Amino acid sequence: MDSAERFEQMLADGKDSALLRFGLGSHYLKAGEAARAAEHLRAAVAQDPGYSAAWKLLGKALAQAGEHDAAIAAYRDGIAAAARKGDKQAAKEMEVFLRRLERGAA
Repeated sequence: MDSAERFEQMLADGKDSALLRFGLGSHYLKAGEAARAAEHLRAAVAQDPGYSAAWKLLGKALAQAGEHDAAIAAYRDGIAAAARKGDKQAAKEMEVFLRRLERGAA
């Protein structure tokens, strides 16, 4: 049983959490399943709106899935969440990714 299967089993057992969803999202993104990753990452930020790393990965997953407007919105929400937490590094990284996406969309 690989890590995704273990995570999915934990989810099926009712052990849902932002961290579990982040782990699943990260796994699926690495496996090239961006849309599936985004689904889990959306659940992660819904459970913990201040989870900067999940916002950052959600933006990346959405961009890879071709959902550029949604990725831009995720990065903006993530930057706001990071700023509220004082997570300056995550905010700076998301600002760079956001600018790249906005330039590409223009």
